[in-house]
Amino acid sequence: METPVFEEIAPAGDCDCPGCRRGALPLSTAAPARPAGRRALVVTATASAAIAAAAFPAAAHAPQRPGAPADDTPTAPAPSDPSATPDAPDARDTPDARDVRDTPQGRRAPLYGPGSAPAGPVAGAPLPEVTRAQIIARAQKWVDAKVPYSMSAYWSDGYRQDCSGYVSMAWGLPANEWTGSLGKFADRITKAELQPGDILLFHNEADPEKGSHVVIFGGWTDSAHTQYVAYEQTPPHTRRQTTPYAYWSNSARYLPYRYQGVVAGVTGGAPAAAGAPAPYGVPGYPGRAAFRPGARGDHVTRLGEQLVKKGYGRFYRSGPGPRWGVADRRAVEAFQRAQGWRGGAADGFPGPETWRRLFA
Repeated sequence: METPVFEEIAPAGDCDCPGCRRGALPLSTAAPARPAGRRALVVTATASAAIAAAAFPAAAHAPQRPGAPADDTPTAPAPSDPSATPDAPDARDTPDARDVRDTPQGRRAPLYGPGSAPAGPVAGAPLPEVTRAQIIARAQKWVDAKVPYSMSAYWSDGYRQDCSGYVSMAWGLPANEWTGSLGKFADRITKAELQPGDILLFHNEADPEKGSHVVIFGGWTDSAHTQYVAYEQTPPHTRRQTTPYAYWSNSARYLPYRYQGVVAGVTGGAPAAAGAPAPYGVPGYPGRAAFRPGARGDHVTRLGEQLVKKGYGRFYRSGPGPRWGVADRRAVEAFQRAQGWRGGAADGFPGPETWRRLFA
């Protein structure tokens, strides 16, 4: 019986030992010698193993990853922190390397997760008000902290560490929402109306965990409005980077929305005081949050009276009043459509341009 020629053992493909050499040594070309007996064979095998362990220390303590091919290449070094250079996409997160289908999300849940206080706002309670600057500042906190992505973990502020939990946190919602419910707290807008703090939302109703995703709009990066800064919670952690409009994949299915509680300037939503800068640069405009369902105030009456003057009084049964209602919204929508607007631009809620044209 001929003595077998013992192959040297190649180190594992992901071995990180200093000075570790990849690849197997060439097989010996010398003719195998016939051992004198069984003891010689054992000695030969023992010596070969010792030589292999000395030449390749990794072989003794770092076995090849299960299922990895024999010629597995070393893992590439991790890219630099994308939050430091938001205009340079992380190579791991581009469409060639990831798919948003890999970002499943949790369902609606209370802050800090199941078992805590009931989820959701109290019926009839006003939405928390927040400025655009506050939304972006909150979003940046998670970017700075590099909050790891998870559909089941909750960060120290009580919000779930997935894409919809991230938006819930930035908007200051009283619970963790998901892509199927975020739209209830927002109004559809057009691409041209997008401002920092708005969102781009894709909810796949057929299979919510396949593709559903949401990002926070941080502002345009080019005059052609083809790219924008996106704040998003995605594997491996929260990031901020330049993104093609509307998103890397399923672009046509991402829709712009604006949180109903967003206000201009400081929180509170009150109309600007005399002599104060007009919100959005439109005199008298109190902010979009002043026209959410159930809102009351002189600004609602003023709006209705102006709509009547413009010829849209047919929607009121007894004239405009201080409480925002269905008649006000229908009248505003009719006025918006008369401007040639469609879709989210004619949603019945008076934005700054609607207000400007009504009172011009």
